[in-house]
Amino acid sequence: MVKIIFRDHTGESREVEAEPGSTVMEAAIRNGIPGIVAECGGACACATCHVYVDEAFMPLVGEPEPMEEDMLDFAFDVRPTSRLSCQIRVRDNLDGLIVNTPEKQA
Repeated sequence: MVKIIFRDHTGESREVEAEPGSTVMEAAIRNGIPGIVAECGGACACATCHVYVDEAFMPLVGEPEPMEEDMLDFAFDVRPTSRLSCQIRVRDNLDGLIVNTPEKQA
């Protein structure tokens, strides 16, 4: 299992475990993480699973694909570290991944 740490906009952290091959969004939904709505269920058709990836993990997570970039246009307060959590595949090298949820989802 891979450890993922979700931090909300107030700084409160929740640590969960995720199965490699799943997505960060799936881990959030399974564990009731506040701030991850995931209206489209992971189809990259909305921006309600928007997160900010901790800068230390950006090289491992990588850049968004063009379809994800298009959906991020609908997200609230997009930053250079913004990603849709449905598009981040959990891998062993992401153990300890820190993502921050925005104050609100679009």
